[in-house]
Amino acid sequence: MVQIEKQCNDIRVESWCELCDRLYDYSWQDTLKRFRSNFAFRGLSDCSYDLKTSFTRRCGANSHLEYHLLRNFSKYAEVPWTGDNASNWRWLTVAQHHGLPTRLLDWTYSPFVAAHFATADTDRFDSDGVIWFADYVKINKLLPSPLADELVDHGANAFTLEMLEHALGDIKGFDALGDDLVLFFEPPSIDGRIVNQFAFFSVMSSPTAKLDQWLLKHPDLFGRIVIPKALKWEIRDKLDQANITERTLFPGLDGLASWLKRHYTPRS
Repeated sequence: MVQIEKQCNDIRVESWCELCDRLYDYSWQDTLKRFRSNFAFRGLSDCSYDLKTSFTRRCGANSHLEYHLLRNFSKYAEVPWTGDNASNWRWLTVAQHHGLPTRLLDWTYSPFVAAHFATADTDRFDSDGVIWFADYVKINKLLPSPLADELVDHGANAFTLEMLEHALGDIKGFDALGDDLVLFFEPPSIDGRIVNQFAFFSVMSSPTAKLDQWLLKHPDLFGRIVIPKALKWEIRDKLDQANITERTLFPGLDGLASWLKRHYTPRS
């Protein structure tokens, strides 16, 4: 596990108000005269957790297994949304959404959705939580052509699947550009879960690459807000009152049950 805390300047908040302030640091856009953050956020229940993808956790360094996972998923899945001859960009997106190990990593545009995921697991209330934030605008601007050209042509800061397919075709085109590339893209609105979570994905140009190791080489592009364990209950209760809960983020009976199970967990 990467020892993140010893290698970067974490921001440790001491109150709900301080958390709110830190989540919106640097969000003022002077050219727009609006508050529009350039950060993607990812909340984790334990600050010692790294940014390992589900593929790396499951398959380790066996990058060849990605092909077999996607090949069989696309063979057996009945997913009208992907369409005929869908690219692996689309299969990766729908596979990630349904729990298949992939190289994608979940992020959100919403700092409060990230705060939810940092405080949703009451079994981890004995550990400090963390919210990672990464400047996806600057990260995407580091990409070489033809990806950089695609952003300019669309006047965009983040990619869509259509933009990635137009610039690269399949994900093999991304891998061919180099082993140390990162990009952020928006998934289509497959269902209410993606919409309500304001979902966002990062992907690297190798199935086994580790984003935290990449970020440590670019310390000006990310940060971490550490939530002390003693503060978790207050943040959790205030997020619940703001309707940032499993019931809204995971529409359906499963999300409802998860919310009620946590909501009625005694603090003792």
